[in-house]
Amino acid sequence: MSATMSIRTELDIVRVRQATRRAAVTAGFSLVEQTKLVTAAEELARNTLVHGGGGQVHVELVADTPTVRLTFVDSGPGISDVDQALVDGFTTSSGPGLGLGGARRLVDEFTIDSTPGHGTTVVVSCTSDTGHAP
Repeated sequence: MSATMSIRTELDIVRVRQATRRAAVTAGFSLVEQTKLVTAAEELARNTLVHGGGGQVHVELVADTPTVRLTFVDSGPGISDVDQALVDGFTTSSGPGLGLGGARRLVDEFTIDSTPGHGTTVVVSCTSDTGHAP
């Protein structure tokens, strides 16, 4: 299973949540594992929309593993200080500033590549402790 989706509206965030949950269920994630991954996906999709001006996400099941990988890409202004952006409480909007750092804690692997003026790519993955290879 693999799908690429646009993130342009609030409704697209709902669609990202749904696609992420489907992938997690297919991989055999427990309810707790599903909830953690879906929560991280929602935070990252919202960041893509609000801070990146929209973009896309690629949702995939990693072949022969119970792993779901999500790749969020935007062409927005980028993040000038990634380390600072990952600190709890840091925000460039009116939110609580838990998005990136919180998403990082909810997943098994988290990478971020951002260049000011050239956008941001965030890749996260989770592997189920209880799941099976699809």
